[in-house]
Amino acid sequence: MPQRDVMDKLVSLGKRRGFIFQSSEIYGGTGSVWDYGPLGIELKRNVKESWWSRMVHRRADVEGVDASVLMHPRVWEASGHVEGFTDPLVECRRCKLRFREDQLAAGRCGKKPSRAPGDHGACELGEARRFNLMFRTFMGPVEDEGSTVYLRPETAQGSYVNFLNVQMASRQRIPFGIAQIGKAFRNEITPGHFIFRTREFEQAEMQFFVEPGTDEEWFERWLSDRLAWHRALGVRADRLRLHEHGPDELAHYAKKAVDIQYRFPFGWSELEGIHNRTDFDLRRHAEYSGKRLLYIDSGRGQRFLPYVVETAVGVDRTVLMLLADAYREEEVGGVERVVLSLDPGMAPVKAAVFPLVKKDGLPERARAIAGELRKAALPVFYDEAGSIGRRYRRQDEAGTPWCITVDGETNRDGSVTIRDRDTLVQERVHASRVHAWMRERLEGRG
Repeated sequence: MPQRDVMDKLVSLGKRRGFIFQSSEIYGGTGSVWDYGPLGIELKRNVKESWWSRMVHRRADVEGVDASVLMHPRVWEASGHVEGFTDPLVECRRCKLRFREDQLAAGRCGKKPSRAPGDHGACELGEARRFNLMFRTFMGPVEDEGSTVYLRPETAQGSYVNFLNVQMASRQRIPFGIAQIGKAFRNEITPGHFIFRTREFEQAEMQFFVEPGTDEEWFERWLSDRLAWHRALGVRADRLRLHEHGPDELAHYAKKAVDIQYRFPFGWSELEGIHNRTDFDLRRHAEYSGKRLLYIDSGRGQRFLPYVVETAVGVDRTVLMLLADAYREEEVGGVERVVLSLDPGMAPVKAAVFPLVKKDGLPERARAIAGELRKAALPVFYDEAGSIGRRYRRQDEAGTPWCITVDGETNRDGSVTIRDRDTLVQERVHASRVHAWMRERLEGRG
């Protein structure tokens, strides 16, 4: 299947099954902004909860925060975003479309325009100019330069400005980290690839503060840990790789940087970055705020400005990775089916419950099983509409790992049929053991 077709089919499936919708669609949509539907929000929550569990709950040396989207404008001066967070923008004089200069190909627009420019041949490009990617707004009733604030382009700065607050409140000692998940905003010139590059997105970032001289060791440890997390999500190992930044790729703050990349249908692209930021951020915030941000090690009589090892993953990109990796089309018994082979731990719905027919008390028994599973905090879906084959196919598309069917034998011996999404194997399990059966398999993958 052509890879471009895969992306188109993911967009279609996302809308059809309630994963992802275009924002404000009834008004014609908003450029590169997306809404998560009933299944999409569950998948996204599973990604975030997996990250938070591994990063915070299972560690004693990482604390969580939730910093605000709006911050003092001096924060972004100190971080370098006001001055340097720019892309080169060029505009075609004929079609009036705008593009990033570094994404143009052979003098023509580097992507298919959202509105066709017509057959005007090569674009007539104007001079490149720098375009700041931060969204700017105003705080308070007066709109002037003195009230300018920005929607944050990353969550990391909220951790740096709270370094001492968190360290003292939690009584953490170096090395320790600050983790957070939150929205960020970038006024991208050429967003695209569905939810891969958007103007509003969610990040999961962790800033790990270490003693200078130990930063390289911690960098390697965190790189290994983060790669292991991506593999644990159930994606194919041969679609993950590492890319180390060369000297011409390194950000101004980075001593070393390695990207974890995934082979999307549109090519290898970054999922997560691991960066050795040295003491750049704390040093700059100390300079611009006039506050001392030194770590005091009273036991050794030392004071120093910590180095930072950062891990930063795009939540939306991780969702797209899971959808792309799980999507497949196959033929079973002469019938084509679309399947999302999501890891059960990531699947939005863990099981669907069906009565085989709408009589003999089967719907009541099926609803009771679904109710018990919901009480146990397992997301389930109840469906009694259409043939059993059609109901199976709907759940295959939604990525539901198990379908539970209540049939005539249930009334005789209390057992139900559980069908596996990937193997299509069916197993008889007593209704009283369905919850335990599912828990065993979910925890066994954990």
